[in-house]
Amino acid sequence: MKYQDTLLYFGDNALSEASWFIKQFRKIGLITGKQSAKISGALGDVLKLLREYDVEYVAYDDISPNPWASQAEKAGRLMWEEGVEAIIAIGGGSVIDVAKVASAIATGGRNVKALVKGHKPRHTLPLLAVNLTHGTGTEIDPYAVVTLDDTLEKHGLTIKYPDVSVDDPRYTLTLSKEQTIYTSLDAFYHSFEAGTATSRNYFVQTLAGDSINIIVTTLPKIMSELQNIEMRSRLLYASMIAGITIDNSSTHLNHAIEHALSGMQPKLPHGLGLAITGPRFIYYVYKVLPLESAILLKTLDPSLKPISEDAEKAAKAVKVFQESLGIAQRLSDYGFSEKDVNTVVNYLMHGGLRYLHENTPFTVTESLIRDIVLSSL
Repeated sequence: MKYQDTLLYFGDNALSEASWFIKQFRKIGLITGKQSAKISGALGDVLKLLREYDVEYVAYDDISPNPWASQAEKAGRLMWEEGVEAIIAIGGGSVIDVAKVASAIATGGRNVKALVKGHKPRHTLPLLAVNLTHGTGTEIDPYAVVTLDDTLEKHGLTIKYPDVSVDDPRYTLTLSKEQTIYTSLDAFYHSFEAGTATSRNYFVQTLAGDSINIIVTTLPKIMSELQNIEMRSRLLYASMIAGITIDNSSTHLNHAIEHALSGMQPKLPHGLGLAITGPRFIYYVYKVLPLESAILLKTLDPSLKPISEDAEKAAKAVKVFQESLGIAQRLSDYGFSEKDVNTVVNYLMHGGLRYLHENTPFTVTESLIRDIVLSSL
């Protein structure tokens, strides 16, 4: 399918359909994580095509979860120094996000801090994204998230749509149970936030509802069938359309809080961070948008009424769903305490997060942020 600037190939052996991208170039930059590309089988498939078409490649794999700006800059500089003509990213959100930023830096363009300040890259290298998770939707949207090394601030950047993307459910079969849960919940919150943002529209709300329905009905079942390719396909599709929802709307408060938290503690998995603060966040959204929220959450609890008085009931439904998946962690399990709340408040209130204040469907206040974070400790 074609969406915006991305040509997406979805399904088994999708990479073979995208092989035309590889044969165009003489030298390609390969950006991967340390293990996932190899374990999933995607790296072997890409290398086979590179050999078949006699394409030289340069590899970069120094990428961590919640990636650092310095990693994106190193990758970009390497691609520039080696004179690569295009980039192939094999990984989940962290890898593909780094590749997007590197594709801009490799053309002699901006550094990360310039991009954070809103400077747009004039040129980028062609990018093929081979997606390995069903969470971020970054294979279909133009966004990238990196953490600044000096301030520990996590920033979302608008860089580029991948030119070509591959969503092959076979490459998600090696996700662990925890990765399966966390990435799927990332897509869940993408959809809920996009469907309740001030920038929402009927198209977004329809896709968001479909995505949440698929995740809520499929995720519990796949816990005992991690090798079920049909269920992996459904979750991958749900994640992809969730990516389209945020591209046509926006995330808002819960993602902003999580970005602050995982910027401070990069070991906090993104999807888990969203899940920990999510129920209390949903309480506040439901209070303001009971009809929209009830429609999105109806699969979780069909008895939810489109009235503000059901906000607590909605938050409980989300919490119970997450607990059924085994999520019992709190922020304190990752070293957070009351003394960290001021840092989160300062980031959200004074960090220049225009999207947060424009797209959250209520006024974001210090007391509200404190309540969400403190209730998640």
